Amino acid sequence: MKRWSIAIALILVLCLAAPAFAVEYSQGASDTEIIIANSAATSGAYAPVGVPFVAGIEAYVKWVNDNGGIDGRKIVYKHVTDDEFDPIKGMAALTTMVEDEKVFAIVGHFGTPVVAATLEDIKDYGIPAVYFATGIGQLFSENALTNETGYNIFPVQPIYTNEGKVMIAYASGMFEAKKVGVIYTNDDAGLSLLQGTEAEAEELGIELVKAQVVAGSPDVSAAVTTIKNAEVDFVVVAAIQATMPTIVKELAAQSVNKDCITTYVNVQTAYSVAVVDDIAGKFNVYGLGWVGFEDEAQVEWLSIYQSMIAEDYANNAYAQTGWIAGHFFAEGLRRLEGQDITWESYMKALESAPIRNPFGGYIDFANGQRVGTQEMNLSHVVPVTEENPIGWEIDAPMQSISTLLGE
Repeated sequence: MKRWSIAIALILVLCLAAPAFAVEYSQGASDTEIIIANSAATSGAYAPVGVPFVAGIEAYVKWVNDNGGIDGRKIVYKHVTDDEFDPIKGMAALTTMVEDEKVFAIVGHFGTPVVAATLEDIKDYGIPAVYFATGIGQLFSENALTNETGYNIFPVQPIYTNEGKVMIAYASGMFEAKKVGVIYTNDDAGLSLLQGTEAEAEELGIELVKAQVVAGSPDVSAAVTTIKNAEVDFVVVAAIQATMPTIVKELAAQSVNKDCITTYVNVQTAYSVAVVDDIAGKFNVYGLGWVGFEDEAQVEWLSIYQSMIAEDYANNAYAQTGWIAGHFFAEGLRRLEGQDITWESYMKALESAPIRNPFGGYIDFANGQRVGTQEMNLSHVVPVTEENPIGWEIDAPMQSISTLLGE
């Protein structure tokens, strides 16, 4: 009996001395912290975007850490450098983050030229990359099952390709269009938007009439004439920034009085003011949106955000997108409570169920979907007033393609 007592005592000692389980970690993760990083343009022409974007990520991370972290771990966020929107500096920053700082994930990868230059390297590293501050078509994949095809890429912001699909879904589901004109620019934004409209139009059996213009061109009359002569039901303006009002003004000048839709990038006061008088009494200009404060959950998140951010950024869209970037990273991490913190387990967690944008709709990464924002709202141009200083008025809440098509 004595021997058995000694044996049992030894077993108890060993059990008490050994941990219940050993958590496996990838680089940048430990029992106490998770390290994430990005680079962004915080000086020069893009500083008004990059500085508040970084501030938004910092604010979200502080909010998480002030509330105890995630599963007992603090998030350490490093903005490693001001890459000045320069692809060469962006590539150097990526090497620093992955190989020197050995971070767990890239969060808030910033800017079209930097993302385009580094995307293949990110895939080669296999490191999780959550949120890209650009909508370039290179991010789009509907079946990314390997890192080579973008499995470790998790875009949140709208990607132009998918936005083009949403535009056609609105044209069909809300406006009952059967023949759609697409005026597109010969740059990444225009060509990616075109690609999306083509894919969705083919799926729905909608006829497209296409006309290309040079990005930034002051003369788009020939393209508009092509659309006019085709007698379309609806028009997609697949162009960003200054080219958009040029196209809309020419549509009005040639009396192509058909409602049109454009990208979320153009839903700004400068562009509503530029076209509102030209289109008055003729047709509406609609724009997509991916951020809104339309329900209680979004309003509550806005309140939390504003309690953590500098007062100057309380209503800053770029700071809000930084907050969104931090949120999507953290949501994946929350799903790993008590589990291994590896790149593989983290990416599976992101895919395991849809994640809601705190200021928008749901994104589903399951089955290799890397298409960015999947639910978008709709607004149209109105005169700027004291009550509506933006010049855009909401018409429809966040909706997915399947919802718009009644599926």
